[in-house]
Amino acid sequence: MLEFLGIFTTVEFYIAVVQMTTPILLAAMGGLIAERSGIIPFGMEGMMLMGTVGGVIGSGLTDRVEVGLLLAMLAGVFIAVLYAIMAVSVGANQVVTAVALNMGALGLSSLLYVLAFAGGKGEVIEDVIRVRAMPLWKIPVLGEIPFIGKVLFNQYPLVYLAFFMAPVVWFILYRTSWGLKIRAVGEHPHAADTVGIHVLKVRYLTLIVCGMLAGLAGAFLSIGAFNAWQENMTSGRGFIAYTSIVFGRWEPIGAFLGSFLFGAADALQLRMQTQNIQVPFQVMVAFPYIVTVIVLVLSGKSAKWPAASGEAFKRESK
Repeated sequence: MLEFLGIFTTVEFYIAVVQMTTPILLAAMGGLIAERSGIIPFGMEGMMLMGTVGGVIGSGLTDRVEVGLLLAMLAGVFIAVLYAIMAVSVGANQVVTAVALNMGALGLSSLLYVLAFAGGKGEVIEDVIRVRAMPLWKIPVLGEIPFIGKVLFNQYPLVYLAFFMAPVVWFILYRTSWGLKIRAVGEHPHAADTVGIHVLKVRYLTLIVCGMLAGLAGAFLSIGAFNAWQENMTSGRGFIAYTSIVFGRWEPIGAFLGSFLFGAADALQLRMQTQNIQVPFQVMVAFPYIVTVIVLVLSGKSAKWPAASGEAFKRESK
């Protein structure tokens, strides 16, 4: 028990909380924008998976982190556009399409990794390949504050971006004309169409934004927090990000709080594994997902999705 309580007294735990919140929060903010336009963003897991491999390939082959981040965004957008073609243009079932893309991204990410680092020979890569990782950015003055400075102001650049995105997304949704269009399309797409809003264009754009942020979320794992790549390294964080959206009632601040909750659960299980705590390893690994299921059950009962969420839009003939 003392070992467990001791976790909460270390600065390393709170640094881990912030870092484990980051990929969930980045994906959640992108998914929130997409869902407010009427798209169920179940495909975030696949977008994140492609972001992990895009980041490590871009950084590894060019030795430039910025190239890795760019390639991660493009990889996430690739899955997002495929999703848009099927779900928005064709009108296929969004959940089924997202599941198929997630499965495809799992295999494709592994294939691309082997092609990039095994010379296209299909060899099994046994050694962990390290690439140039994102540096920590220490904010002057603020970074010198005891405890808080280490936790909040000596972090990876994507950490600052993730925490900045919550107020940005709130501002976009509620203080801009584009945000009004997004919300109108998500609630009453046919009414939005009658007043001149291009429903399909809005949904495509929101999915592209979702793909970019989810791709960056994946890159944070592969060339940030872990600085290594392994198959299925997102471990369901895309689905956890969606749970954060549901938990937050499709509001940016609520989704932020949900992401922080799940990030804390993830950080706790990671720190527990480093301590001499007599708990089965499998229980520690499962802990964030147990929290996710409990929260989803409790919050899902009273959740109210955007009215047109998951519904394909077909323009009525005149």
